[in-house]
Amino acid sequence: MQRYFVKHRTNENSFVIDADDRHHMIKVMRMEIGDKVICVDPKGDTAVCEIAKITDEHVVVDVVQWIDEKSELPILVTIASGLPKADKLEWIIQKGTELGAHEFIPFSARRSVVKWDEKKSAKKIDRWQKIAKEAAEQAHRGMVPDIVSPMNFKALIEKSKNFDYKLAAYEEESRSGESSIFSATIQKMKQGESLLIVFGPEGGLAEEEVGFLQENDFVLCGLGPRILRTETAPLYALAAISYHFELLRR
Repeated sequence: MQRYFVKHRTNENSFVIDADDRHHMIKVMRMEIGDKVICVDPKGDTAVCEIAKITDEHVVVDVVQWIDEKSELPILVTIASGLPKADKLEWIIQKGTELGAHEFIPFSARRSVVKWDEKKSAKKIDRWQKIAKEAAEQAHRGMVPDIVSPMNFKALIEKSKNFDYKLAAYEEESRSGESSIFSATIQKMKQGESLLIVFGPEGGLAEEEVGFLQENDFVLCGLGPRILRTETAPLYALAAISYHFELLRR
């Protein structure tokens, strides 16, 4: 059954679906009145719905049954990625969404080859948000992760003040055999608490960036004995967090 995130309600038991989702339902999936879909409202509540009305602008669906569905990680994980080359950030957003990330923060690092173009920012962010939405639908998430507009390193530090825990993945820690900090951090976290993890671009974080992170209460951590690519490391961390909170404790 197709899944859609909905924003508009006509009443307590009806939703309005428009724009790209309406096009997907009618033009791509060829749905008709009476067909059923799954809808997720802005609060994350999920329901099986039936198409009741189709117009040129929107589709109205009526709730058939509310579903008690829990698919979100119990902690809020934000991935901060130093802007990488090519489409690597799209990969991080897509797969990171499937693995349960709550938010993504791209930032300009010293070793970022890609330079952020403000003139193209709106289109880029819209594309990233669409990738996150489609990945969230595919993964049966209860929410779509937010994609923050790319920021500089100083702004990232300022934003980090809002988090309960802060880690920075640093390859020198992996080389030296450090393996306990990441595990120890997630073991002491409680439901609803927030975690920000910073990952460098290709080439990693520069030494002065690492020092600045430490001065602002970030803890450096390794992610096992192998050196991971910039697009692999966030997924490794999310998978480990999912295992700890969702599989190990069952």
